[in-house]
Amino acid sequence: MAKKNIEQILLEKAVITKEQLEKALYESRKKGMSVGKVIVRSGMATEEAYAQAASEALDIPYVNLGSYIIDTEVIKLIPETMAQKYKAVPIFKIRDTLTVAMVDPKDIVAIDDLSRKAKCDIEAMLSTESAISNAIEQYYGTSSSFDDVVKDIDRENRFQSAGAEFDSTKLAEIAEEAPVIRLVSMIIMQAVKDKASDIHIEPEETRLAVRFRIDGILHEMFSPPKHLEPALMSRIKVLSKMDIAEKRKPQDGRFNMRAMDRDIDLRVSSFPTIYGENIVIRILDRGSILLGLDKVGFSGETQKEFEKFIKYPHGIILVTGPTGSGKTTTLYSALSTIDSEEKNVITIEDPVEYHLGRIRQSQVNPKAGLTFAAGLRSILRQDPDIIMVGEIRDKETAEISVQAALTGHLVFSTLHTNDASGALSRLIDMGIEPFLISSSILGILAQRLVRKICDKCKEEYIPSEDILKGLGIGQKKGFFKGKGCSVCKNTGYSGRIGIFELLIVNDKIRKLIVDKASSDVIKKTAIETGMRTLRDDGLDKVLKGITTPEEVIKATQEE
Repeated sequence: MAKKNIEQILLEKAVITKEQLEKALYESRKKGMSVGKVIVRSGMATEEAYAQAASEALDIPYVNLGSYIIDTEVIKLIPETMAQKYKAVPIFKIRDTLTVAMVDPKDIVAIDDLSRKAKCDIEAMLSTESAISNAIEQYYGTSSSFDDVVKDIDRENRFQSAGAEFDSTKLAEIAEEAPVIRLVSMIIMQAVKDKASDIHIEPEETRLAVRFRIDGILHEMFSPPKHLEPALMSRIKVLSKMDIAEKRKPQDGRFNMRAMDRDIDLRVSSFPTIYGENIVIRILDRGSILLGLDKVGFSGETQKEFEKFIKYPHGIILVTGPTGSGKTTTLYSALSTIDSEEKNVITIEDPVEYHLGRIRQSQVNPKAGLTFAAGLRSILRQDPDIIMVGEIRDKETAEISVQAALTGHLVFSTLHTNDASGALSRLIDMGIEPFLISSSILGILAQRLVRKICDKCKEEYIPSEDILKGLGIGQKKGFFKGKGCSVCKNTGYSGRIGIFELLIVNDKIRKLIVDKASSDVIKKTAIETGMRTLRDDGLDKVLKGITTPEEVIKATQEE
């Protein structure tokens, strides 16, 4: 029986229509491009669908590279130059046979060349061009460029003595040398690619450790030689306009760079330790923030109630939670939802993390006398409709926020408390009169971030009895976790989502506030009147297969 070609298989599977195929054939002749490329680039079929059809037509297995974790020893069998040239990635080796994923597994010349280099037989499998490019970048890009740049710096033979002292002039010269610039750029670029929120450069007694915080968890990525510490730290200090010669005091700085066609803001903090300066770089990637209340993870009912509050003409809406729980993203999403040409929206923040169009944003500057309280007073003279105060830290800021709400302004702000009801007690502890709190607060949103299960390696499992007991549920089925794959760096998680607790200040809650009831009593009453707790919302996301029971328990341990 005659073999079917790829296009026939796509037609039979109803991936493309006859009209689309005719159009692709015409475009192929006109542009001198393969029919397959036309079909994929025009969006008639996905790259994966086309590759699977090709696998069937060529009778060669298709491989999903995202489901593989490739051993570094296997990667070393094929140099990066050959991987790029032939669009091929080694996957695994069994005895004398190396299995390789290729865009064109029928390329005999490429297979012979790869076989000679790896000194073993080659078994070719088919994969997509983008999957192979991603794998090359993942397995070759970081390690090879890192090793190369370290070798380039070492060729200068100027930093071989760990702990060697250099004066500020020499350090400034070192910071401008090409290999040093490449080293710092490579670390930052890799952090942006990995969607890291922070870079930690940590001196130890005999080495340096470079760790990335990804989805809230720190991962060690590189370990530069200890003798490169002066070069690395000097370059970062020059970029962030910090004092190169000062190593005994903490310093703060910032700089901007462009990475992956996006503008990236970097906030730098140095801190002296017994083994050298510890540097943390906070990455503020404007292109990665997902603004919109439908994107942060609200359940339907909570989002509906929250949207109702943010459209009120006046009052205070508080968002609570620890540092790094996504409060700023939620506030920005709220502002972007209600912003319009008819509204004057002004913020006072520390720092301004992302720039929002049409909204007037300002940053506190204590040295210049611009504190939250001082900035808020000035904002009230700017005829605002909506005000965002980055954080209520003291009685003065709290008092002005309350007065602003009572005089016709809608105020958004944050507090560092464990749950929604705790925010009310905190305001009373600050010295704000309970009757003013009850009159001005509309609602309080508590939130946490939990890691999402990686879609590429998601599988069903049965949690332990301790976990089920911790969640307070009896069912054993319907739970998922990530097995671990190359996409999620073998963690089983990819990305984060919010879990929420919205306390609505109704008449019952107002009475309790005035009576100075404890936060536990207020919370119990709020639950009785319909409030879903952080744990409830987290459990809902567990049962929907979004996150794991372990993540929810970890994020809500204080409950």
